[in-house]
Amino acid sequence: MTDVTKEKLISDLKVVVVDAEEILKATAGQAGEKMADLRARLQDHLHSARQSLAEAQAAVMERTKEVARATDDYVHDNPWRSIGIAGGIGFIIGLLIGRR
Repeated sequence: MTDVTKEKLISDLKVVVVDAEEILKATAGQAGEKMADLRARLQDHLHSARQSLAEAQAAVMERTKEVARATDDYVHDNPWRSIGIAGGIGFIIGLLIGRR
């Protein structure tokens, strides 16, 4: 799974957790055994979802740090090649923008 997809998934899960918490708050005044059981299960699922979300977010952050370190090492090991690559990319982007 790519980092962008993981970040999108984490973002979507955060929205779901917030929505579920709002539902719990909205139904706080509802009485009944089934409603109490449903609220308890939902709270348990929310707790586990928050833990999974925190783990996924930590994994994405760690992977991002690894990529940044690798990029930094490459640039330090190959400074002129890095400048050439950056210049080439800038040139291509300039050509593409100039065509419009």
